[in-house]
Amino acid sequence: MSELKKFQVQAARPLPVIVLADTSGSMFKNGKIEALNRGLQDMLKTFGGESRLRAEIQVSVITFGGYQAEVSLGLTPAHSIEAFNPLTADGPTPLGGALRLASELIEDRERISSRAYKPVIVLVSDGYPTDDWRQAFETLKNGERSAKATRFAMAIGADADFAMLADFANDPEAPLFKAENARDIHRFFKAVTMSVSARSQSTSPNQSTPLQLPPESEDDWDF
Repeated sequence: MSELKKFQVQAARPLPVIVLADTSGSMFKNGKIEALNRGLQDMLKTFGGESRLRAEIQVSVITFGGYQAEVSLGLTPAHSIEAFNPLTADGPTPLGGALRLASELIEDRERISSRAYKPVIVLVSDGYPTDDWRQAFETLKNGERSAKATRFAMAIGADADFAMLADFANDPEAPLFKAENARDIHRFFKAVTMSVSARSQSTSPNQSTPLQLPPESEDDWDF
């Protein structure tokens, strides 16, 4: 066997994690955007330190705020992310655009190779979508590759679209999580981090790992 083939056999397979983050104007209130940034930064730091023996965690962050969704962090191996620019909150909630960007990413075999484990998609929102999101959601749910993704969702506050978010979440072990305050946002990201980290170390990384919320800690109150 050539040295190249040995490397190909031993190389860790990508485990994509795609975060769809609501950055609409309402996220500016009550410390929500600060908690979202803190949760993302802690998650990236943890993922960056994980072993890459079986799976290499790769992360993308797609934001939907203002008048269009955009890729704030292109899909990047977590261990290669040196800094993450904090998100800001402004404008409407163009969720449909974010769903389309996620679908395009997952279906693109040049960006996510056929060797990759099934993706994890994390949706975080505190309001109702302001664009035509339904067709984009159907495309994501029924895509050749995106249909296999594990989807987690968190509704922030009383004004979130609970029906849409509950439909988005497809893991029977992890129904829609409802965050009442900033510290709950932090706890949700801790749970996602633990679930993905456990998958990356598992002998079967394609199998979902239960999402278990950690107990509140003093660290969760630091906003």
